[in-house]
Amino acid sequence: MTKEERKQLAYDNFKKGYNCCQSVVLAYADVLPLDEATLEKLTLGFGAGFGRTRNLCGAVSAYGFVTGLLHDRGETVAADKADVYKQITQLDEQFKQLNGSDICAELLKNVKNLTAGYVPEVRDEEYYKVRPCAKFVVDSAGIIYDFLKEKGLPC
Repeated sequence: MTKEERKQLAYDNFKKGYNCCQSVVLAYADVLPLDEATLEKLTLGFGAGFGRTRNLCGAVSAYGFVTGLLHDRGETVAADKADVYKQITQLDEQFKQLNGSDICAELLKNVKNLTAGYVPEVRDEEYYKVRPCAKFVVDSAGIIYDFLKEKGLPC
């Protein structure tokens, strides 16, 4: 698949109602070592800044899933963590360069009438018009594509 196709798939996932993390991770389901249904469940709580707490953006959380699932185990747990953390940090920096932050609340600071609480907002055309989330999903899908390509992994 091309980078543009991956980005479009992530966008389409978001428009289907998946959260930001799900949208990005599921765009790469065919190259990850778990089935799509399992990936969907694993990433369910990582939308809206982790369970709608407006903390780390779900599209950024996707980096942890992708890098972790594609990481070849090393000699020690500590070395594995250091390697994956380094990769996530690099991906996160790219996202922050594009968007100014990786925190959901900061990314959505200009969205009027943003609701609080754990109940997701209704996804209608008005929601999609005022939310920049689709852009973040597309940005993350593109960042992951470049990462996979650079590592020589299927993308």
